[in-house]
Amino acid sequence: MRGMKKYRHVIETPDPGRWELVGYEAALPISEKSNPITRELDRADPMQIVQLLKECDAEIFQEEEEALLNYKRLYSQSVLKTMIDIINKVQEVLKDPENGLIVLSGSGTSGRLAFLIATSFNKLLRGLGQLPRYAHIIAGGHRSLVMSQEGLEDSALLGTEELRKVCDGKKKVVFIGISCGLSAPFVAGQLDFCMNNLDIFLPVLLGFNPVSMARNDKIEGWHSTFRQVAERMQKLQESHKAFVLNPAVGPEGICGFSWMKGGSATKILLETVLLAAHKTVSRESEISEKCLVEILRTYERAHEVTYAQSRKIAALVKEAGASLQKKACVYVLGWHTLGLIAIMDGVECIPTFGADNKDVQGFLIGDHNDIFNKEVDLTSQGPQVAFSQEDFVRIILPSLTEFDTVLFLFTLDDDLAEVEELVIQVKEKTSNIQALSHATVGQYLPASLKKLFPDIISIMWPILFLEYEGNFIQKFQRELSTKWILNTVSTGAYVLKGKILRNCMVDLRIANSKLFWRAVSILQRFTGHSQARCLDSLLQVIYDSEVVLDDLRNKDISTHILIATEKTKVVPTALLCLLRNCSVQEARMRLDTSHSIRAAIEASLNAPGHKRGAD
Repeated sequence: MRGMKKYRHVIETPDPGRWELVGYEAALPISEKSNPITRELDRADPMQIVQLLKECDAEIFQEEEEALLNYKRLYSQSVLKTMIDIINKVQEVLKDPENGLIVLSGSGTSGRLAFLIATSFNKLLRGLGQLPRYAHIIAGGHRSLVMSQEGLEDSALLGTEELRKVCDGKKKVVFIGISCGLSAPFVAGQLDFCMNNLDIFLPVLLGFNPVSMARNDKIEGWHSTFRQVAERMQKLQESHKAFVLNPAVGPEGICGFSWMKGGSATKILLETVLLAAHKTVSRESEISEKCLVEILRTYERAHEVTYAQSRKIAALVKEAGASLQKKACVYVLGWHTLGLIAIMDGVECIPTFGADNKDVQGFLIGDHNDIFNKEVDLTSQGPQVAFSQEDFVRIILPSLTEFDTVLFLFTLDDDLAEVEELVIQVKEKTSNIQALSHATVGQYLPASLKKLFPDIISIMWPILFLEYEGNFIQKFQRELSTKWILNTVSTGAYVLKGKILRNCMVDLRIANSKLFWRAVSILQRFTGHSQARCLDSLLQVIYDSEVVLDDLRNKDISTHILIATEKTKVVPTALLCLLRNCSVQEARMRLDTSHSIRAAIEASLNAPGHKRGAD
């Protein structure tokens, strides 16, 4: 029987899943396990896809279950206490703007969210007439905000160097390193540097695995593993010199796809911590557990309000899937930070689904000076960095076809005349246009704009009578709601295209060491072969070699990744080689002649005589 919940929830959270049982995929950390909820995601229709991913997202808000393996959860006493301890440290910096800094850092998903959140809280401070106190770091620099550069997260030394630059001259720094799987070398190097300079730095590690599940293979060109860094932080937490904030939120809907649940939970936790710090420091009051829970509940409400639109989201999944199946594109045009989330979602599809960078592409519409300041100049960095309204109108609009899908994201506080003008331009090229609009009670979409869309996902939010800082809650809710919808639409579209097997990203692009070892794990999962055999098969495909010699095996992982990053369908080709016991050439031929990657692998899984994996 389900235990009693300590808190009254806004939404109905799922019962504990099998992933919480001792021994469930024991060799894998939570962030890499397969989620039992989505085990047959690849067979789902659009409405089922939405319902399954809705249930996965609800796991973020689950409480711990005493009868099962006792992972810390979002509402666990120890997690809430750690949040309060971090808030107290953040407040020290807020009270000393001249000498203090709050730095948010990560690579890939985590770095993009660090940028979004730092930008939001600097805007909050400017609105109060105060100096900005937030900085962000992302592996690969500003280009990584709008394009996939996953390989740069593998350097611990690069992370340290970037941190030194950002914090030069500061006397007190709260550093929050984000790594959803407790795995990114870039962040490990920064946390290690902070622990070696505790007179200036207060390091915080944010992720969603227990420390015992942190990545433990040696970081290339460095002296430690991520787990060793996390264990050292855990020890320092006893004296409040460092903090590890790592509630379990459950496996991702797509195995290892941390942009989904990990990204959402990162946003929820950081915004809750920082908003609570601002609210209480302005009132000169103590932070309470009740205050934190009240903010967390606003995100539960966002989940409820978002998935009340499930039928319309499913229709959008179907339309986006049809575009990808026809080798057309999905373009997402968003105003202000909704555009930034659209860009993030498109960029995340590239390494996850082995996608072309134009398959799902986001654009930031309107004036973006409040997001990208003079220090973040992306416009001069080449045509491959296309993200603005000007880029869309100049590069994409002339070549739009009836097979493409265009989704508009805006709030009723945006310039609706500007929205209407761009919609009319797009309608001249394609009738496949959709809209997601956010409004507060009492706001209505102009009839002239409404009639341009065949259907609109219209989300209505209550009016909030709160102090200035509290008004940001609705901004954060709208961003998270948009993120959940885009996650579902892009993921669902690739499911329908046949890029997912069960709930695994079988066509991932091997762009860093984490993805390299995930690829090996996927081969083991579906074939039942040893790690050594699967590694050899992967190297055969990467190097187009039928024989793997020791000199190839002994190369650094980074060497393999450099070559693999430029290749397509590496993992599915290796899977077919193992399942069919065939050559690389034959495996590629089978993939090329099949209507989808999933269909080719399914045919091989069902062929007589092959060794079956754990699934």
